[in-house]
Amino acid sequence: MDNRSQLDIQSLPLLHQGKVRDIYDINQDKMLIVTTDRISAFDVIMNETIPQKGQVLNQMASFWFKKIEGIVPNHLTHEEVSQFVTEDEALRVKNRAVVVKKLTPIPIEAIVRGYLVGSGWKEYQKDQSICQINLPSGLKLASQLPETIFTPSNKAAVGDHDENISMASCIELIGQDLTDQISNISLKIYKVAYEAALEKGIMIADTKFEFGTDSSGKLFIMDEVLTPDSSRFWSKDNYQVGTSPHSFDKQFIRDWLESQDWDKTPPPPKLPDNIIQKTSQKYLDIFEKLTGAIIS
Repeated sequence: MDNRSQLDIQSLPLLHQGKVRDIYDINQDKMLIVTTDRISAFDVIMNETIPQKGQVLNQMASFWFKKIEGIVPNHLTHEEVSQFVTEDEALRVKNRAVVVKKLTPIPIEAIVRGYLVGSGWKEYQKDQSICQINLPSGLKLASQLPETIFTPSNKAAVGDHDENISMASCIELIGQDLTDQISNISLKIYKVAYEAALEKGIMIADTKFEFGTDSSGKLFIMDEVLTPDSSRFWSKDNYQVGTSPHSFDKQFIRDWLESQDWDKTPPPPKLPDNIIQKTSQKYLDIFEKLTGAIIS
């Protein structure tokens, strides 16, 4: 991508512009991550942005990083952004930027599923399995799985589609030890988060994590965690097996896009104003429900 925004940082070199995040180089050990209001669906970046989305993602990730730090360390350094950029830049990226450790990314996405939905539902309909994990017959859309499962996917480049892979393929890619470590940590995080969210009337249907290692091989969770971009959040009150539950996440955009005559390759359809505003409100609502705070 070469489009620039009002969130540009000129005082640091741009390392990478992803689907949602802009990453700037600080030094050999640290980077600055700015979470923008861009939104992607089906691995395609929309042309329109979602107001306040970046602040929601950044602050929600920080909320969860703190909750799970006893399970796995994270990439945050907890240094002030203003130490590394100009005063004006620090103001422009306030509450949507963090200073993080430079890590070597693990080339998989760690997906945890508690319910049958999304690509998992599509796979199940074909052969009663997800990522070659066999499941009982008779499950419906949004059914709770007999047990929570870890289903990795490969990490696609911008513009390509992530693909679910089997555990055997994951082991081939990153090794048995790392696969076991990431699987165990991911399932633990999901359990803690699921129970915490359920107390607030929210069900976490599935979620994905990303991990990286430092120069000594120590494992860290990175990027984002348990945000409405990386998770499906359902209202417990409206949950019903067999239907696509009321959600507070990116699924709203996906559902609208599925109703359009679009082949899921660029360019994407133009998002109507009402879809943009409703999506923004869903992100704000889930932040408030889960954290008890109001976005700043």
